[in-house]
Amino acid sequence: MRKIVFTEEFCNPRNLFPFTLTRQVQDIRVGILTIREKWELYLNCPSFDKFEDDYKDLERAVRLDEKTIGKDTIYLVHGNVLPTKKIIKQVKKLKAGEFLSVPEKESFVYCVSRAEVIDEHNIKVGKPVEIDEELNEIKAPWNIFGLNARAIAQDFELLTSGRKPEKISATNNVCDPANIFIEKGATVECCFLNAQAGPIYIGKDAVVMEGSLLRGPVAVCDEAVVKMGTRLYEGTTVGPKCTVGGEIKNSVLFGYSNKAHDGYMGDSVVGEWCNWGAGTSNSNLKNTASGIIVWTPDGPVNVGLKCGVFMGDYSRTAINTSINTGTVVGACANVYGNGLTPKFIPSFSWGSDGLQRYELDKALVDVNNWKILKGSALTSSEKIILKHIFEHY
Repeated sequence: MRKIVFTEEFCNPRNLFPFTLTRQVQDIRVGILTIREKWELYLNCPSFDKFEDDYKDLERAVRLDEKTIGKDTIYLVHGNVLPTKKIIKQVKKLKAGEFLSVPEKESFVYCVSRAEVIDEHNIKVGKPVEIDEELNEIKAPWNIFGLNARAIAQDFELLTSGRKPEKISATNNVCDPANIFIEKGATVECCFLNAQAGPIYIGKDAVVMEGSLLRGPVAVCDEAVVKMGTRLYEGTTVGPKCTVGGEIKNSVLFGYSNKAHDGYMGDSVVGEWCNWGAGTSNSNLKNTASGIIVWTPDGPVNVGLKCGVFMGDYSRTAINTSINTGTVVGACANVYGNGLTPKFIPSFSWGSDGLQRYELDKALVDVNNWKILKGSALTSSEKIILKHIFEHY
């Protein structure tokens, strides 16, 4: 049997703050699918996480030793690499002891059997296989929206190849219907769907309400709701069970989050279980049209002319919040205040000034209340992760 084991060892997950506070790199959503889901579908095999000896080593974590591997063949994969058909074709040809690399870059997939395991921290692989292919890696938060349009197109092909979509209702105004795929159970009526510049994917049981304007590449994932009159521009992913409204451009909502009312979201990434109060908008371009400086754990970085907000899981904004250009919000922050937000809002902040802290017990109750609204509940694993973030970040 073949299995995937993802490793963060060479991916610098710290650089993907705030999203790697609460998840492994491979569980970041880019395009329609998470990185994990892409590899699993391409290779048609289950995946696990290499034990990294930290607070995110939960149910999927495994140690790479003789007992774990047994008679299986393991693909040890860098968790921040987006697979392509060409890469996958070569991965399937790898033999035990071989590893895959691209010119002038590090190796990123290793094929391992029990024979290659010396001990838990020492694996012997010797034969390189080089492939001439562009390697797309998620190394920083701005790579997520930067690669999202391309990733939507790749995932669209992966998910829809050889399949027939549901019929597009005649109530819709459509451009390039061959580039639109509607899954079973989805409802799309009285909308404008323009797929000339890229595909439009509507997931299972999703609802796109009347008057909405979608310009591909766009993904509306399973059970998501796009409210009346919403404008979704190219490069936008609305993750599973998200609810969105207003105007969204080149942004990714991972899942279970809400931007349900008018307001602008652009060149941004929003984690899971977040909520934007009515009228919340972010800036993605400075009035001086100069480079945008973004806070990172290792110091400020100039990321170019366009950058909105990076919001960690479980964070929320009050109504009419004005989010500054290139803002970073940690996990489980309750954001409110006058004027533009600060450029960095720490995890468990209460208010934008960061002077007050969200009490852990109250935060867990509030998170659970939000999860109940979508038919879910806070898990023991989530509590462990949030407690660690509260105590160490």
